[in-house]
Amino acid sequence: MTRRLTTVGFDADDTLWHNERFFHLTQKRFAELLSDYVPHDHLAERLLAAEKRNIGRYGYGIKGFTLSMIETAIEVTEDRVPARTIRALIEAGQELLAHPVELLPHARAAVEAVAGTHRVVLITKGDLLHQEQKLAQSGLGDLFDAVEIVSEKTPQVYAEIFARHGDGAERALMAGNSMRSDVVPVVELGGWGVHVPHGLVWEIEHADPPEQAPRYRSIADLGELPGLVAAIESD
Repeated sequence: MTRRLTTVGFDADDTLWHNERFFHLTQKRFAELLSDYVPHDHLAERLLAAEKRNIGRYGYGIKGFTLSMIETAIEVTEDRVPARTIRALIEAGQELLAHPVELLPHARAAVEAVAGTHRVVLITKGDLLHQEQKLAQSGLGDLFDAVEIVSEKTPQVYAEIFARHGDGAERALMAGNSMRSDVVPVVELGGWGVHVPHGLVWEIEHADPPEQAPRYRSIADLGELPGLVAAIESD
């Protein structure tokens, strides 16, 4: 029997392991350090604007985030931010880089189950070195047939990945927490896009769900993914 699915892709951050909650804690520290200069809400807006500007310069990840914090601190203080505050922001970024990986519920079991029947690929974006380190620390690396660390998740990028590691996007499924990066591009290509909600989502990753798309799915957590894959195959 010919399978409907050849390849299953997994996102990494906030799909397999925690990520965004550590950024939120760092943003809280950022607000505390600059509380004498600007209100918290306004500071959050300024930082988000800097992150959006800087994605094209630094890409995704903690290093770009740290540089955006420093840039914002300089801007909102009109170049008066103390050196000790800049040092504290650099240290906050270093702490983020050193934070241990904490797997989300069902992550290992879901990857193991799907890997027993399909080709599985980790598809993540961000800093190459840091993503490689997190994968090594997660203990999940040996389960994947391939790992793709990309600068952006676009339909073209997914098309190339699923052509390399399968039979194209129409016989692929991508599971992840970001509607914008993990679901919508794959659905646009004719593949299955599976949303795995996470309590915290970076504002840049928001997008409307493709509710009318026949291959869009949403599950409560990764524990439901093996059953969904089996249901797609038997449909």
